[in-house]
Amino acid sequence: MTDTKGKVVAVNGNMVSVEFDGKVSLNEVGYVKVGGKSLKGEVIRIRGNTAQMQIYEMTNGISTDCSVEFTGDLLSVEVGPGLLGQVYDGLQNPLPLLAEKSGYFLERGVYLPALDENKKWEFTPTAKEGDKVFAGDSIGTVPEGPFTHKILVPFGFLGTYTIKKIAKAGEYKIHDTIATLADEKGKSVNISMSFKWPVKRAVNCYAERLRPDEPMVTKVRLIDTFFPVAKGGTYCIPGPFGAGKTVLQHTTSRNADVDIVIIAACGERAGEVVETLTEFPELKDPRTGRSLMERTIIICNTSSMPVASREASCYTGVTLAEYYRQMGLNVLLLADSTSRWAQAMREMSGRLEEIPGEEAFPAYLESTIASFYERAGIVKLRDGNVGSVTIGGTVSPAGGNFEEPVTQATLKVVGAFHGLSRERSDARRYPSIDPLDSWSKYKSTIGHNLVEFARNVYKRGAEVNQMMKVVGEEGTSLSDFVIYLKSEFLDAVYMQQDSFDEIEGASSVERQKYVFNKIVEILGSDFDFEEKDDARNFFNTLRQNFIDMNYKEFKSSDFTKAEKVIESTLSSKNAQVSNEAKKLLKDGE
Repeated sequence: MTDTKGKVVAVNGNMVSVEFDGKVSLNEVGYVKVGGKSLKGEVIRIRGNTAQMQIYEMTNGISTDCSVEFTGDLLSVEVGPGLLGQVYDGLQNPLPLLAEKSGYFLERGVYLPALDENKKWEFTPTAKEGDKVFAGDSIGTVPEGPFTHKILVPFGFLGTYTIKKIAKAGEYKIHDTIATLADEKGKSVNISMSFKWPVKRAVNCYAERLRPDEPMVTKVRLIDTFFPVAKGGTYCIPGPFGAGKTVLQHTTSRNADVDIVIIAACGERAGEVVETLTEFPELKDPRTGRSLMERTIIICNTSSMPVASREASCYTGVTLAEYYRQMGLNVLLLADSTSRWAQAMREMSGRLEEIPGEEAFPAYLESTIASFYERAGIVKLRDGNVGSVTIGGTVSPAGGNFEEPVTQATLKVVGAFHGLSRERSDARRYPSIDPLDSWSKYKSTIGHNLVEFARNVYKRGAEVNQMMKVVGEEGTSLSDFVIYLKSEFLDAVYMQQDSFDEIEGASSVERQKYVFNKIVEILGSDFDFEEKDDARNFFNTLRQNFIDMNYKEFKSSDFTKAEKVIESTLSSKNAQVSNEAKKLLKDGE
């Protein structure tokens, strides 16, 4: 604590006004003393000798005679070995330990260390005495789950430091001194395996920021082929309630081509979060065969928890992601949902009596959302390694209205838009990403021209479908009807996916390319159909054959048998691949 003291002069919901005597900085942490407890808060505005603080706990009992103590520290998280597999709240309190201490109804004013202070870690030095190091450089390693956890020089160290002393290989606790560094003026400082870093300050201890161009494979065909995400990129998943946002995030976290997954549940319903907490330890990691939780961090701030912590949970998640990126790892941060975070900002803005923007959201909504997503990126570190943070945020617009401010502000800064459709969700088409409204600025795992060809067929088929709703099937020509059947075939066998099946739920890039080329051949083929019923029966049979093939192990004997059945079905209608499709397939190779 600092010498600065304060006194509460006003209370407005979860915001208190404090008169202070001394020095106070923006985003500084303070504690309000009430009923023998210290309630944590953050300074969000300073006017003269009065500061407004948002309290991260229920504010019952706070009155104008309560004292306030300021810490001099910004809102921070502790980073170091032991983060993986943890379940935290928005302030990095380990929730299982909180439950042991105070029961399942969490008491306010109870704060626990984020990392186990008694556990010993097997430290191996990678630097030696006399080496020059900078902030973010590695000086040693410890094993953590399936990874080698690098012990880093704290991010706040400015300039060049010289290692005066470093611990020998052995077991140490996270707060034991493992190295002594000397700055450019000769002043010595001791460092341990853990340190704190402010959550609202981006980590920039890297040599170069790179352009995201390597696809982050999710094994969801519709995403990887049509609306890809790049490592170090950003994307959003807006959609109405019940459209499958959370399920899609779970599938992505299990199969995505990343090292570490961080889930920030900021304001979601407690039932959905409990489902995540119970499912993840039981899920098998496809990469290691062990529990998926070993490379996952979950940050919980449900809708039943204090509103102000929603903002903290987002920043806590992205700070932990940047920490692991500094080790040369690829990290995926899933924020669910940023709409609840924006609602918390709107509530606090109203208490501060700021001039409201559209739909009463604060005028700085866009800049705040942009600053969050801008912390994603792929970077080259000083040691030559490359690490990335990919951010995927869900948005829950009321009534599925994508024109509302949070969705529009998000669309301006992300690189991919996976808009979920109520119509597709009600039709049980998973994932319910709308192929017509969604888009991506990133490079696909499949050639651009091939993807555009298939997308155009789908668009033309959707147009015919809309026309058929007016004039009926009898008013549609056979050629238009075939286009409609081709688009439905593409949707059923490629865009839709069964996430509950081990094989069908995770489609590798190699398999996607192989199957997609066969589908393009069919979409670009002419067939001998005598009437519409003939065409409908043919595509129904072909669709079922492809769906059966999707459940077979790739290039197994069963897969080959399914291929032969498909070839036989195609030959029955004298399928002739068009010159355009042949050229696209040849160029794609």
